[in-house]
Parts: sequence; C-alpha cells; structure tokens
Amino acid sequence: MNVVCPACATTNRVPDDRIGDSPVCGRCGVELLPSRPVSLTDTTFQPYVQGHGQPVLVDFWADWCGPCKMMAPHFEQAASQVPGVRFAKVDTDANPRASMANHIRSIPTLVLFRDGREVARQSGAMPAGELIRWVQAQLARP
Repeated sequence: MNVVCPACATTNRVPDDRIGDSPVCGRCGVELLPSRPVSLTDTTFQPYVQGHGQPVLVDFWADWCGPCKMMAPHFEQAASQVPGVRFAKVDTDANPRASMANHIRSIPTLVLFRDGREVARQSGAMPAGELIRWVQAQLARP
C-alpha cells in the first residue's frame, strides 16, 4: 500500500503485512499510520489525500471555533475506533488554500475522501459515536 507522510508528503510503500508494525517515513521518520488524527497543511494536504491507499476523513476547523474545540476529542476518539480510515485535521486559518480548494464555507466541516476524490461531506459538530456511524455508512455506499 502507498502511504503518504503527513509531515513531508513523501510517498512510502508499505507492504500489507507490515501495516500493523507502526511504519515510519523513510525520509523524515514520522509515524505514517498513527491512531490519532494528523495535521495537514496547504503543502501536504493534496499529496496526502490523493496518494493515500486508504480513505481519509478530514476535519476542517479553526482555533477560535467553539464547536470545533468541542468536537476535537470526539474526532480523536473516533480516529482510534475506525480501522482502515486515516483521520486528518486542517486548520482553516493557517491553511487557506486547502480550505478554499475544498469550498469550506462553515466549520467544523468533515470531508471524506477516497482515492483523492470527495465522497461525502458533513458540516457541524458530532459526538464520536455519531461520527463513527456516519463514516461507516458513507464507506458502505457503492
């Protein structure tokens, strides 16, 4: 499987039988498949979403947003409970290009990508259980 490093955007090939071995980036040494959300930037967003071999759920958020702060621990909890999906966060204030390219109009907004394409979008804060059910329902669609 190809796994893009969230820190340096280098594509790493990880054999399927090594996915559970906590692989690290061959270039910068950052953990490639953490069970917690990774932070993406304007530079790393596109390569990460397009080059990752697994679906990617992105939380577009901002530090000043109360609902975003409320949802953050729920998003982190869900990340550890949904195997096969990578969870990522994009700070919309610090990364306006990624936000504009994805037409983010309100926050928090969750966007689910598969093979680099958006497959679902949801605005508003959700508790962990609801978030997990939403992701699973979207992935079950053909």
